[in-house]
Amino acid sequence: QVQLVESGGGLVQAGGSLRLSCAASGRSFSFSAMGWFRQAPGKERELVGVITWSGTTYYADSVKGRFTISGDIAKNTVYLQMNSLKPEDTAVYYCAAGRGSLVPAMKNMDYWGKGTLVTVSS
Repeated sequence: QVQLVESGGGLVQAGGSLRLSCAASGRSFSFSAMGWFRQAPGKERELVGVITWSGTTYYADSVKGRFTISGDIAKNTVYLQMNSLKPEDTAVYYCAAGRGSLVPAMKNMDYWGKGTLVTVSS
């Protein structure tokens, strides 16, 4: 059983920063990519950013230039540095990991964390 555990969420004012962390534990595994998705109240879950085993990163247009994803896939850890936060960034942020396709999409993620809430006040 693989478990992904997120940490670092919380309440921050608009313009502030937060750093999310995710670590995987459990049975032996090898991921091809890890990333972050988010789901705002009343909306569908969406991609935030993904990093592949080679270090290639992908971002949603809405966060480009403000968020940075980093990590070490071999060590099964991924981080999300979020700067210049906006109220519309308020959501539950989910860590995810995939073992197959490198295409950054929810359907290609095999494991999910339980999520951490990020609230940005105006």
